[in-house]
Amino acid sequence: MDDLSHPITRLEAEVSAGLIGHQDMIERLLIALLVGGHVLIEGPPGVAKTRTVKLLAAQLPGSHGRIQCTPDLLPADLTGTQVYHPETGSFDFNPGPLFHSLVLVDEINRAPPKVQSALLEAMAERQVTTSGVTRPLPDPFMVVATQNPIEHEGTFPLPEAQMDRFLLHLSLGMPEAEQERAILDLVEAEDIAEPVSPARPMSGEELHTAKAEVARVHLAPALKDFIVRLVMASRSGGAVAEWVEHPVSPRGTLALAASVRARAWLKGRDYGLPEDAQALAPDVLAHRLIPSWAAVSEGRTGRSLVADVLRLVEPW
Repeated sequence: MDDLSHPITRLEAEVSAGLIGHQDMIERLLIALLVGGHVLIEGPPGVAKTRTVKLLAAQLPGSHGRIQCTPDLLPADLTGTQVYHPETGSFDFNPGPLFHSLVLVDEINRAPPKVQSALLEAMAERQVTTSGVTRPLPDPFMVVATQNPIEHEGTFPLPEAQMDRFLLHLSLGMPEAEQERAILDLVEAEDIAEPVSPARPMSGEELHTAKAEVARVHLAPALKDFIVRLVMASRSGGAVAEWVEHPVSPRGTLALAASVRARAWLKGRDYGLPEDAQALAPDVLAHRLIPSWAAVSEGRTGRSLVADVLRLVEPW
């Protein structure tokens, strides 16, 4: 993975060149890409959420689309509609923005429940049903959604079933002073630089090969046991069960194992380590559990509970 000729390394370098201080987010997006998962990025406005996705989309095979969510959005605005042609008396299907390989769903919590339901089918089944006809989505298909945690007016919180469909939930904060200064220099340089030809995007075959290699990454029995113990800590009798209203489901176990494989592969290993599970557990598990009212009243969140689990559950 240190070889700059490798398509994933080249992709990572191209995305990193246009960002400051977002290496973890880039790694998580690559992990989701390699295991066919979806990502929810939560953070205040102006921290390069959309910019990151656009940089990634420019290096991937297939087309990409963007959906700007508003409270008056309709399911057909995502899935597409039947268009009538009076000259022939026939209907043709006009596909919506979901029929792209990478779909950016901006401010997803502003979409009303019916739209979120349509998006859930696309994320879960990789298909869209309109007018009684089910149509498959492209392969690969990946949704990257953003969410603004500051504003709550005119928003619709995502239901637990939809949160569970996101492989990773990333939480971004504000940059440090040094990073802010570097951002200023980067944007200034971009404004005065001559346009350059974009790097060659990754091909579909290269992505398929990378996914096949990730699937072959070995997880030792002891590591699988550790992943299971991390998940079971949220269930009855577990380390933090008393603070949890709804624990992590088996989908969380599968998501963490798949993410560990991808992270190990990105680090140049053909085997996973406990450190991979520990690094990814907050982003994979925190949004899949619901803290109890007692936990919320004490200011505890899903991430703080997962932090407690990582402190209490030993790898071996």
